[in-house]
Amino acid sequence: CLFDVGANRGQYATMLRKDAGYKGLILSFEPNPDVFVELQKAAASDRKWLVFNMALSDFDGNASFNIMAADQFSSLKKPSGEQDAIFADRNKVTKTVEMQCRRLDTLLPELVAQHGFARPFLKMDTQGHDLSVCEGAGAVLADMLGIQTELGVRPIYEGGTGYRAMIDWLGDRGFVPSAFFANNKGHFPLLVEMDGIFVNRTVVGA
Repeated sequence: CLFDVGANRGQYATMLRKDAGYKGLILSFEPNPDVFVELQKAAASDRKWLVFNMALSDFDGNASFNIMAADQFSSLKKPSGEQDAIFADRNKVTKTVEMQCRRLDTLLPELVAQHGFARPFLKMDTQGHDLSVCEGAGAVLADMLGIQTELGVRPIYEGGTGYRAMIDWLGDRGFVPSAFFANNKGHFPLLVEMDGIFVNRTVVGA
């Protein structure tokens, strides 16, 4: 089962279906209500692709969600005043909406009871909020076979976790690196972000 957290319009899930041949259950979470409508349409004909208009975080409750000028930058966090100039026009708040947030450790048992899946993989693209999603998983993080996360090298969001701290945090909880690949690679020569894939040490016997 794939937890597609920060699904946007469903690009990642679509890639898994079309390019990777993944046929299992996909649970996509997208807070932006306008983008969520498009996500619903993308998933409508796929009975193993379920979508949820909510955010995952480290608490159960409501919060203000920032909609940015370029919606793929939308986040529970605010843009950093130190972000590179190339992001200034796109990563700025145009409006906020109230959004339901859930902790993964309270939500996952509900979803398992409803859908009976096993072997979950956690993919996150939450624009600076990935660590909060992991913290909200609590003990059930250990149930994940693997984790994909954005790793910030240069600041884009206030209070965003740096890549070194995130790698160490996951390492302390038994997740070891499998791959790193550049994100925003058009901004050469300075790397802004990269994606990291980590596997559960108990799965690979590391």
